[in-house]
Amino acid sequence: MKHKISFIVPTMDREKDLYRMLKSLEAQSVLPDQVIIVDGSYNKVNHMIDKFPLLKIEYVRVFPPSLSKQKNAGVKKVSNDSTLVGYLDDDLEFYKDSVENMLSFWDKASDKYGGAAFSVTNIDRKVGSIRKFFKIDSDSPGKVFSNGFVSMLDNPGRTTDVDWLYGGATVWKREVIGKYEYDEWYQGSGFMEDIDFSYNIREKYNLIVLAEARVQHHTHPIRGDRYYLLGKWQIINRLYFVGKYIDRGLSVSDAWKASFSVILVNLLAGIARLNYNRIRMAAGNIVGLIIALIKKDAQIVGHLKRINKKK
Repeated sequence: MKHKISFIVPTMDREKDLYRMLKSLEAQSVLPDQVIIVDGSYNKVNHMIDKFPLLKIEYVRVFPPSLSKQKNAGVKKVSNDSTLVGYLDDDLEFYKDSVENMLSFWDKASDKYGGAAFSVTNIDRKVGSIRKFFKIDSDSPGKVFSNGFVSMLDNPGRTTDVDWLYGGATVWKREVIGKYEYDEWYQGSGFMEDIDFSYNIREKYNLIVLAEARVQHHTHPIRGDRYYLLGKWQIINRLYFVGKYIDRGLSVSDAWKASFSVILVNLLAGIARLNYNRIRMAAGNIVGLIIALIKKDAQIVGHLKRINKKK
């Protein structure tokens, strides 16, 4: 079966990143059949379509921005004849054979696989001994623990079956995408929306990270004032995620215990390294705990990596 692949690219206020990503996509040894830009920017980026004549680009406007809503809107624009659907972060950069190697996997893949991720090669996983002690990380990539924490996927070194996949460097079978949606409870940047989405699919399908299908992720640093927001999300969004999957072996009591552990880890890292951002994160953790105790399913809205300064 010859596959046709559509890529969905949610973007917000990162025109230079989007340009670099599309340029690397246009240089692929095998071009995608469709690219859907879902724009949540304050300044529209629809003018970029004409800069890439080799790509079949469609433009969708979703404003105000929300990552989950943008992804769901993109799915509705996927061509009827596409058999694979990928979600791409706008700050990725492809190697020349990235798409070809991804398609090669799907040409041979068994029916048990529902999703496959590109391997991010420019970010190395660093697993601290303290995080392992508190069971909030592991040397094995792509694991989901009973407390809702996960081990990361970056640069696994070999093709690996995993419990969850990235939200922005992953390709799914069309038939799978038709059965699942991103949970729009996750607001703004959607912290943990990708874990939730892929872990839900993992119940019925296998997930894999492909070492041969490589990309680079030029991620932007989180602004200092947003670490407090991230800290709140680390508690509130994780408790929400765990609560959805108790029947899959996740534990609310383990999540609460891990919440106190992550506060301690962030405080220790902040003090030992004189890292004020980690202290901000710990402060956000504490406030997140208080909010979660007072209001069940509280939602926190915000964006971690806004390029402009508008709130």
